[in-house]
Amino acid sequence: MKVLLVNPQFPNTYWSFRHALSFEGKRAAFPPLGLLTVSALLPDTWERRLIDMNIKPLKARDIEWADIVLATGMLVQKEALRQVVDRCKAHGKRVAIGGPYVTTGSENLPAADHIFIGEAESTLPLFIEDLEHGTAQPVYRATEWPPLDLTPVPDFDLVDFESYSSISIQYSRGCPFHCEFCDITEIYGRVPRTKSPAQLIAELEALRQTGWRGSVFIVDDNFIGNKRQVRLLLPELAAWQERHGMPFTFLTEASVNLAEDDELIEGMRRAGFRSVFLGIETPVESSLREAHKLQNTRASLLDSVRKIQLNGLQVMGGFIVGFDSDPVDIFERQIDFIRKSAIPLAMVGLLNALPDTQLWRRLKREGRLIEESSGDNTSCALNFIPKMDPARLVEGYRSLMRTIYGPAEFYQRAIDSLKRLPANLPASSHRGLFNGLAAFFRIVFKLGLLDRQRLEFWRYLTHALFITPRRFADAMTLAAMGYHLRTLTEGFNDEGET
Repeated sequence: MKVLLVNPQFPNTYWSFRHALSFEGKRAAFPPLGLLTVSALLPDTWERRLIDMNIKPLKARDIEWADIVLATGMLVQKEALRQVVDRCKAHGKRVAIGGPYVTTGSENLPAADHIFIGEAESTLPLFIEDLEHGTAQPVYRATEWPPLDLTPVPDFDLVDFESYSSISIQYSRGCPFHCEFCDITEIYGRVPRTKSPAQLIAELEALRQTGWRGSVFIVDDNFIGNKRQVRLLLPELAAWQERHGMPFTFLTEASVNLAEDDELIEGMRRAGFRSVFLGIETPVESSLREAHKLQNTRASLLDSVRKIQLNGLQVMGGFIVGFDSDPVDIFERQIDFIRKSAIPLAMVGLLNALPDTQLWRRLKREGRLIEESSGDNTSCALNFIPKMDPARLVEGYRSLMRTIYGPAEFYQRAIDSLKRLPANLPASSHRGLFNGLAAFFRIVFKLGLLDRQRLEFWRYLTHALFITPRRFADAMTLAAMGYHLRTLTEGFNDEGET
């Protein structure tokens, strides 16, 4: 059996970092971990090829080679996924699809031969057995969340490592919280399941054997969702890293209550974590309560962010405007919070009702849904009727984004964030993004010579050299990422699209 695994192209969004990756000479941020895991679940006798359309096109000869095509997609990839299915079906190929979009958007899916709803560990083995007996079904639906000891080491042999800036792995699935707008608990449940320390380290060892060094993204939606298990993992992870000369630096996502746990922060720092994405959402407590994000109301959010930064972790933050409880000055309050928190990479989005979330169901009951979300965080299109005047909401959002990603504003937050990192924090020899002189010269040429905001860049570079010299590589990484975010923000047209 010849299997073609296809990851459809992502649009150019804030999360794509496409304009930043060009400085490093990379094509995409991460390889498609889901497809690498699916590949490892297939029989050893099956041939497989991976086409990640974010680094190379899907060609007719690729489709003709295959006996079956397996494709995945997130919500933001839904149109690209549909095009992949249509192309492969036009070639007369059997097509199976799965992934987050398929799991939560099953009422409006491409016309594939086989649809997988839920996690592949529960459904793929049955499909393989049915396929071999000629009895494959049109729909396979997982009836439970499988234990992660069923998850194999991803098939890293399929990865073109030169094309990616970071490699992704997974430690846990699920989150103990129940934020109204979030689809993670709908997809993975509220009881976080984890891999054993030995299992995760086996994956890292397999990755190390490929020769990869540098950035590894642990893609968990809340890495500390199961704190008891994380406490068991971190000492073993730190010991493995130290034995092998710290080959990797980690970034991940976590809930803000990380700041309440000194042991966890120290354990993450020792294990090589350097960045963490926090779902902050809003400084307005009534909006947090509306969203059922009560974990963010237990302590000062500014103090929590600052504590994490002072203990050696750079902070990225997720923010949302458009809650029913948002006051009229929400945009100014978000800007003020982002400034004071010194979060350079502040990902602000308009509230969207994602399919099959609590928010989706509530708005549907209230008759306020308009259309399915695009999943595109650069879009100003609302998919529900907000309490705030829609025009005011969209214009306020656009003004907020133009402010926080203005060069002077962004560069100041970047310097402030780097100043908060402890002076004794060791500099990694593997920087991940923008490692090397070639990337540095590309950044200087683009931002220091060609960019119309080049004077701000030179002020920033001077500050980075004299104020935070030990974090100079981080400063250049942030400059490149800021350029990407600014480029997309400046590309908003009158309708708010890019």
